Amino acid sequence: MARLLIVDDDDAFRETLAETLQGLGHEPAQAAGGEQALALAARSRFAAVFLDHRMPGMDGLQVLAALRARLAHLPPVVVLTAYASSGNTIEAMRLGAFDHLAKPIKRQDVAEVLARALRSADALQAVPATAPDSEDDELVGPSEAMREVHKRIGLAAASAAPVLVLGETGSGKEMVARALHRHSDRAGGPFVAINCAAIPKELLESELFGHVRGAFTGATSDRPGCFRAADGGVLLLDEIGDMAAGVQAKILRVLQEGEVTPLGGHRTHKVDVRVVAATHRDLAQAVREGSFREDLFYRLDVLTVRLPPLRERLADIIPLAEHFLRRAAARQEGGAPKALSACAAQALVRQRWPGNVRELRNLMERCQALVRHRVLDAADLGLDGAAPVAAENAAALPADWLQASLPEAVERLERQLIAHALARSQGNRAEAARALGIHRQLLYRKMAQYGLE
Repeated sequence: MARLLIVDDDDAFRETLAETLQGLGHEPAQAAGGEQALALAARSRFAAVFLDHRMPGMDGLQVLAALRARLAHLPPVVVLTAYASSGNTIEAMRLGAFDHLAKPIKRQDVAEVLARALRSADALQAVPATAPDSEDDELVGPSEAMREVHKRIGLAAASAAPVLVLGETGSGKEMVARALHRHSDRAGGPFVAINCAAIPKELLESELFGHVRGAFTGATSDRPGCFRAADGGVLLLDEIGDMAAGVQAKILRVLQEGEVTPLGGHRTHKVDVRVVAATHRDLAQAVREGSFREDLFYRLDVLTVRLPPLRERLADIIPLAEHFLRRAAARQEGGAPKALSACAAQALVRQRWPGNVRELRNLMERCQALVRHRVLDAADLGLDGAAPVAAENAAALPADWLQASLPEAVERLERQLIAHALARSQGNRAEAARALGIHRQLLYRKMAQYGLE
């Protein structure tokens, strides 16, 4: 039996969770707010904490930061929220949360996360704090796949080790690197990105390491290079899988020694740079084929973030499309974002999106600029007949969805869309109902049905 702490201003939810934990054989204590929670934590030692994110007064992240600062050993903290976003997930994980779950949570979910928390020795280690930053709007997506990416970013942001970001072209690898920078203790330093595939081999070394005057024809002045420009911050080496072998060797030396030597020079310069490498290639296969250095691969493959392609994130397509429409409208003087009709939404979900998020963004920006009427229809999208999703996309759905009956799968998708609409409207039910295209009374019934009240 473990002594646990529940912190939530919702009396009904807090008592229900307490009953669940008691049923699992544990002893829960309850706090209705942050100050009460800190007072209880100062008097008693808890094996784990369930902490609500949105509360009056101190919010969940402030409570988490205070617990970490005041306790010699931070217990596993599971942050709970009814309004999950990339920003609050990343911040919670970076600040030391053990996990971040979206409400409502089932008894099975509670039992599973608690079992992991209680046996995790790593969860007892506190994580250094930095001030929270603004929400990362570019990493939009309520799907479970993207929530796992957000958690991974939060964990990686608390470290100084190199990060390897893997994903197809257009899936948002640079956005992951920017989120890592923004949520780390290097947020005040520079963020420098270089596309290793877009620069000729002869110029790449100069771009990365710099050169001295006269190093080669055309070198009329000294150039510091990207590593020195990113000193104290983060350097993104995008498409590192296309880097020439000779440059790979020099990158390895920088990672090992923390110093660079400009072309044509003999003086070394110390640099403090966190490297984030990104690629759409299979680097392990490239190592076997001899096109990528094995030692560099293992030096980079310390913390890995895998970005799923858009076709495996069906629940993210409509939220992303609406986000890109709003962003495009914001750049138009006096422009209002277009809305998606039901047919247009269905057409978007049925696409394979070989260009991933970038392809969807370009399409939405084109529609916002060129379509004159307020509501986009399927024909306005210009998709090739809105071909149905290929059969292999079924394998991309969560395993439990594939085992569910059609009504059960529809209910799960419906619940996810309602939760997203409520999160986007900051809990404004009338606005959420308008966004979903349903009456408020129907929304209320659905919220009660799915436990979203």
